[in-house]
Amino acid sequence: MSIRFKRVIVMLAMVATTTVMSQQSQSFSREQLDQMMAPIALYPDSLLSQVLMASTYPADVADAAKWSKANPKQQGDAAARAVQDKPWDPSVQSLVAFPQVIQMMGEQPDWVQNLGDAFLASSRDVLDSAQRLRAKAQQQGQLKTTEQQKVIVEQEPQTQQTVIKIEPANPEVVYVPSYNPAVVYGAWPYPAYPPYAYAPAPYWYPGAALATGLAFGVGVAAVGALWGNANWGGGNVNINANRYNNINVNRQIAANQTNFQHNGA
Repeated sequence: MSIRFKRVIVMLAMVATTTVMSQQSQSFSREQLDQMMAPIALYPDSLLSQVLMASTYPADVADAAKWSKANPKQQGDAAARAVQDKPWDPSVQSLVAFPQVIQMMGEQPDWVQNLGDAFLASSRDVLDSAQRLRAKAQQQGQLKTTEQQKVIVEQEPQTQQTVIKIEPANPEVVYVPSYNPAVVYGAWPYPAYPPYAYAPAPYWYPGAALATGLAFGVGVAAVGALWGNANWGGGNVNINANRYNNINVNRQIAANQTNFQHNGA
């Protein structure tokens, strides 16, 4: 091998390394974060957490969305178990429990890529964005406790900041809200970065009027599929190892693995 050829290989390796480091350190502005979080900030905490984790595996999301479309009758915990043999990350596998969510993500690959990059760059900034948007929706009278969800306002002991939590009214049934961000958040403060709005197919929300605020379709029986939750005070996502292991029988984790760790392999 010639010296010149060796130099070319070294230079290419340096360029590749620099590119990866640049992608890993990519940051997003407050305006960009609120723009990309607008369609999902009002999801229940557990579902929001799963979406954020899954977004860091965009290729898996694309494959899972295709599977979901090809298996329209699969949803809930049964769907998550049906894809245990797939090579996707468990966070992505969990989202097939919610066809309207995984299929929406499959139709928006650029948004998924950016969301995942933002979450990997700073999970705290992403979660802070969700809290800003929830506060705006609450001020507009759009975010409140209903038959489908509980909205809880409390002070985080770690940060002493007030946070807005969203939980299913029935722990065993999850309702995915659909809404028009231009309506639920009121006047948008960033004209150059209008909120993204990704409406699911009408099939999932029959007769729902999104123009008036949050709409809820049919509830999904999902207990095991949702094993993540937002750690608002810590600025990251917690994992319920017991619940994770109950549904991910082929990929067990240690009981003390309580925080999301991206697998870049």
